[in-house]
Amino acid sequence: MTAAREIPSVTLTGADYSVYTRIARIALDLKGVRFRFEPLDVFAEGGTGKARLAGHPFGKIPVLRHGDLTLFETLAITRYIDQAFDGPPLEPAEPAGRARMNQIISVVDTAVYPVLVWGLHVPRSEGREPEPETIAEGRKVLSVLEDLAGAPWICGSTPSLADAYLAATMDYVLDSAAGDRLSRDAPRLWDWWQRAEALMHES
Repeated sequence: MTAAREIPSVTLTGADYSVYTRIARIALDLKGVRFRFEPLDVFAEGGTGKARLAGHPFGKIPVLRHGDLTLFETLAITRYIDQAFDGPPLEPAEPAGRARMNQIISVVDTAVYPVLVWGLHVPRSEGREPEPETIAEGRKVLSVLEDLAGAPWICGSTPSLADAYLAATMDYVLDSAAGDRLSRDAPRLWDWWQRAEALMHES
């Protein structure tokens, strides 16, 4: 009798507040991958050292472990999740759609996260007033996303990694000096969020 092949376990290490941990969790959920979540607060005492021990040489999160494989950096983690597991594809098949997905992911990395999350949400959460020019920059970022937004999902008919990246930031975007008028100023983006918000609840 042949022994059943053991399925390697999947573990994600990170923090609930972390945008990039959220992205990885959403990708795992979209693929239907069962995984164990290990909470790790890198801002707590000794947190960066624990993150290095978990597998991230720079002391950051998230870290994904699948059997003997350890991955850090969200780009690598999410592409691996999409390519290594069964489930719906998280990248459009056609080159133009994939380019649009990568474009939106890049906007999240280079504009949404530094401007809207760190530049506008963090000051509000700490009771500080953000710089007026940062508010204007944040509104410009949302305007660009409004122009890029597809339907019903951000890149078309099915969820992609772009939805995971953007959805992971939206709680912070809405709680910012630029996001409080989203339903009025960016109706397509707001319509997308009415569907994409469920991705956060699932993760």
